[in-house]
Amino acid sequence: MIDRWIAEATECDFKVALEVKKPKSWLKSVSAFANGIGGTLFFGIDNDRNVIGLADAQTDAETISRLIKERITPYPNFILAPERENGKDILVLSVSAGRSTPYYYKADGITEAYIRIGNESVIAPSYVLNQLLLKGMNRTYDALDSEYDFKDYAFSKLRERYKAWTGSSMEEKLFDSFEMRDDHGKLTNAGALLADDAPIKHSRLFCTRWNGLDKSGGMVDALDSAEYSGSLIILLNEGVGFVKRNMKTRWKKTANSRIEMPDYCERSVFEALVNALIHRDYLILGSEVHIDIYDDRLTITSPGGMADGTRIQERDISNISSTRRNPVLADIFGRLGYMERQGSGFKKITESYRAAHNYRDELEPKFYSDASSFQVTLYNLNYGTAVNATKAAIEDENVAIAPVHLAIEVAIDKLNASQATIAKAKAVFANMGIDGVFGRSDIAAITNDSVTAAGNLITKLKNADLIEAVSGFGKGKYKFVSPKA
Repeated sequence: MIDRWIAEATECDFKVALEVKKPKSWLKSVSAFANGIGGTLFFGIDNDRNVIGLADAQTDAETISRLIKERITPYPNFILAPERENGKDILVLSVSAGRSTPYYYKADGITEAYIRIGNESVIAPSYVLNQLLLKGMNRTYDALDSEYDFKDYAFSKLRERYKAWTGSSMEEKLFDSFEMRDDHGKLTNAGALLADDAPIKHSRLFCTRWNGLDKSGGMVDALDSAEYSGSLIILLNEGVGFVKRNMKTRWKKTANSRIEMPDYCERSVFEALVNALIHRDYLILGSEVHIDIYDDRLTITSPGGMADGTRIQERDISNISSTRRNPVLADIFGRLGYMERQGSGFKKITESYRAAHNYRDELEPKFYSDASSFQVTLYNLNYGTAVNATKAAIEDENVAIAPVHLAIEVAIDKLNASQATIAKAKAVFANMGIDGVFGRSDIAAITNDSVTAAGNLITKLKNADLIEAVSGFGKGKYKFVSPKA
């Protein structure tokens, strides 16, 4: 019986006996369970899960109920059940996850809210307390009004993306329906995060290409680094561009075509970065999203753990329901075509990797979260294969290793066109990479040109054999290809 109880408890604590003189020792766990995902306290069992039993379970049960009522506010939902194990009486206190957060321990002249970190109940940090307060009010950070006036900020990146995705200009009334401004002309936090010059200063992206397998790479610690601020759309584009700039693509010729094998699946990078920017905890001041690229992997780390308080490494990635910390931002990004509202980002990250030509089981993407951060690790699909690939290149002329991105950039430089046109072609490539599918409206949004000018650029790229038409995405869609030898 006791093994079943413990197995079913998401979080649990064990108490040999009921501490009456110093009840804070177990009441703080009641607070933490109610503030989190719930949990269970076992009275009469030691930390090694040995059943010790209680001398007077009935009296202890009455005391537990009384002390919770007196010292935990608001009053949490719980079930207190007597059990008998090996002829000994124990008590099982199951505390439900609460909706009226925060739940405080209030006694001894103090008022403290607790949360679970690992197997301990600790005082909630200020940013977590703010999260709990918003949860208790049924509010989210992104929906709150800011101090910033809508009229003082531009939204060119948002408008460009909306036009590229929908084919229509973004009307003023959409700022209201998107919940980006209130009735008094103030930006919501979501609106402030999407302004070109986003005034929320801790909305930043730090990117580093480290020299080696960790952050102590010898004489040259970092090979490339950048810090980005501004609209979330800018952070997304710049972050993806940074990864593309710091990865290579191998390719292998086949009888009729060739197979490209990038270091990282661009779709996985994109999905992981979208999740990091949209689902991060913006209440953690002085924090930012980080992209760290090493020789064998890249990590994307964002402030704040799972929104529902669980740990991602303990969940089934293929079956996680969508819990959105910032639902307004998530809805806007869904309307812009950056993410799906069903919350399938984790699945897309892993499926894209598994579909890669050079995927191996040991390169499965890894997910980790704790109370204050979330991290995705994507492994370099080509790491450790250079020696074998080089040997194969000598033995078989059909196998080649080439920095495809660099080859395309060099070919763009050689276009028979003006420097302005070349710069625009580079901008399109920086945004789309080798996997991106685009048409005239996409180019127009990137270059701030007319659709006609975008069509002329497509013609130049086609004539230079730098792009090819693709099917399945609608009429007039293309993707970049490596220049012919």
